[in-house]
Amino acid sequence: MARYVALFGSINVGGNRLTMADLRAAFAAEGFADVETVVASGNVIFSHPARPTRGLEEKLTLMVDDRFDMQCAALVRDRDELAAAIVDNPFAGTNEDKFVHTMFLDGQPTQAQFDALAADKWIKPNERLALGDRALYIDYGDGVGESKLTARLIERRLEHKGTARNLRSIARIVAKLDELEMGAA
Repeated sequence: MARYVALFGSINVGGNRLTMADLRAAFAAEGFADVETVVASGNVIFSHPARPTRGLEEKLTLMVDDRFDMQCAALVRDRDELAAAIVDNPFAGTNEDKFVHTMFLDGQPTQAQFDALAADKWIKPNERLALGDRALYIDYGDGVGESKLTARLIERRLEHKGTARNLRSIARIVAKLDELEMGAA
């Protein structure tokens, strides 16, 4: 069985309240194994027979909509893809980890879509963007709270759903995956 991480967007944000216990129970009921959550914001580690992540994303999106009447993106990555989201982020180490994010996307934007986003009038001069593999790397400069570079704006410009995690959160998830792997060995 392969181990994956589901990164849910919009869980425990706004009106989408969902306990991690309920989310773990839904995973178990759907036949996923070794289910664990990391932080209460919709990061779920699970085991499943190896398959393309796109199919898992569709299944998990439908599961959350069906069981909890919530519409949110579910982005699935394996351990190596998560680790690459840190290593490949050109802004890693240039600002505080809490300000540097990777937005995981449900597909690959075109260069033209990225260029339109990068030219958007709402981006502050100290905010930086770079395109990755089904990912957008973001340095929010002084912080996310004051930024107009919202998930909604990004999704509209790139024409892809996504969910972002800062480098600190991604590192915690990768560390948890490594810990679980060491325990299984």
